[in-house]
Amino acid sequence: MSFWDRIKPAPKPVSATDVQLAPDASALSLTWEDGARTSASAQVLRQQCPCAACVDEWTNRRTLDPARVPADIRIQALQPVGNYALTLTFTDGHGTGIYPWPLLREITQPQG
Repeated sequence: MSFWDRIKPAPKPVSATDVQLAPDASALSLTWEDGARTSASAQVLRQQCPCAACVDEWTNRRTLDPARVPADIRIQALQPVGNYALTLTFTDGHGTGIYPWPLLREITQPQG
């Protein structure tokens, strides 16, 4: 078996085919390539922000206290980042988090 026979392409990451913001901007709903539909509140998305201001880059420890994110926070804007992620801006002014599709899938899965 040659070196080239052992190389396998990386699996294609999961991605959303449709993104819907609730009319009151309190939640985000996603439809995925496999047909699954998931959603999460703006509060949960803000609490899980992956940016360097919310997660220590060296320890990967969350520095944002989830209890300080108000229940009535809303998503003010959302923008695609290439073909791999979304960036969300919240009503508290925070907008530096880039949410890759696999992270969004994880965050929006029903807990249980």
